Amino acid sequence: MILAIDTATRWLGLALHDGTAVLAEVGWRCLNNHTIELTPAIQEMLRRGAATPASLTGIAVSVGPGSYTGLRVGLAVAKGMALANATPLIGVTTLDIVAAGIGPQPGKLVVAAEAGRTRVCTAVYEWQPNAGWHASQLPSIDAWGEMLRRLPADDHLFFAGEISPEAARQIRAANKQFRVASPAVSVRRAGYLAEIGWRRLRQGEVTDADALAPVYLKEPDGS
Repeated sequence: MILAIDTATRWLGLALHDGTAVLAEVGWRCLNNHTIELTPAIQEMLRRGAATPASLTGIAVSVGPGSYTGLRVGLAVAKGMALANATPLIGVTTLDIVAAGIGPQPGKLVVAAEAGRTRVCTAVYEWQPNAGWHASQLPSIDAWGEMLRRLPADDHLFFAGEISPEAARQIRAANKQFRVASPAVSVRRAGYLAEIGWRRLRQGEVTDADALAPVYLKEPDGS
């Protein structure tokens, strides 16, 4: 059984996967209370799944990009559990989790995650038959307005992830061909993190706890 932990932004998610199905999943807006809310939520998740930290065969954790505090808390808990029980650890990038839950779309996919101080982390994905969405460029961090100005005007883009109502208005105003996913579609589900983690665990794609590090992005000016 694999436990998925996602604390990359103010959205916190947990899931349990036994290799064939998602057994339990929960997600909520944490509002910067990760340190207080995460551990009790994990205990309740394991209780509901009749599991213990020692019985887990793997732990999948979001490694960013995202907020400094959220990533630090999630990685610290995941590493602690992994080291205490010699459990394999799998790091998954935040934006890949959102992309995994989006079906085929015309054109390209732009996935967003909050970065704080009105900034947003984004990456562009292209659909590959039998493989799903794969990032076609490295993630970047910027304000919505600056990011939208860099996008090709003739692209059919579908936006998903953490997109505020104001950001959605900016996207639609920037180009009539840009489409925005509904809030429900955009939720970053820990169940998809668990699926990615299970697949990578079966393929032997695990990371040593000491080597697993968060992904932080720098703004264009290097700050």
